[in-house]
Amino acid sequence: MILFILCFVLFMVGLYGVIIKRNLIKIIIGVAIMEYSVNLFLILIGYVNEGNVPILPLPEALVNKPFVDPLPQALVLTAIVIGLATTAMLLSIAIRLYRKYGTFNIRKINSLKG
Repeated sequence: MILFILCFVLFMVGLYGVIIKRNLIKIIIGVAIMEYSVNLFLILIGYVNEGNVPILPLPEALVNKPFVDPLPQALVLTAIVIGLATTAMLLSIAIRLYRKYGTFNIRKINSLKG
């Protein structure tokens, strides 16, 4: 149970970075932290203490033991690729904004016209 609470705390740290900070790079880091916490949460959902791999056929000694759910692991692999693409896109947008306005501060970018 403590691991789920730590995932929530990690998500809140990322959310704090997105909402409070005004630097684009810090906001992107906050989004990445939020993505990592969701990935960790999905991995924890599929974890079973002393679980076995769901590969058949099994020896007789392992038949009545619980299995680990492989679906969240596959979803996290997909989410990692999507998160990497999202982070790369956000960084490219931040670089373009820096080249145009010369700052990463959102308030200064909003005050500039052009």
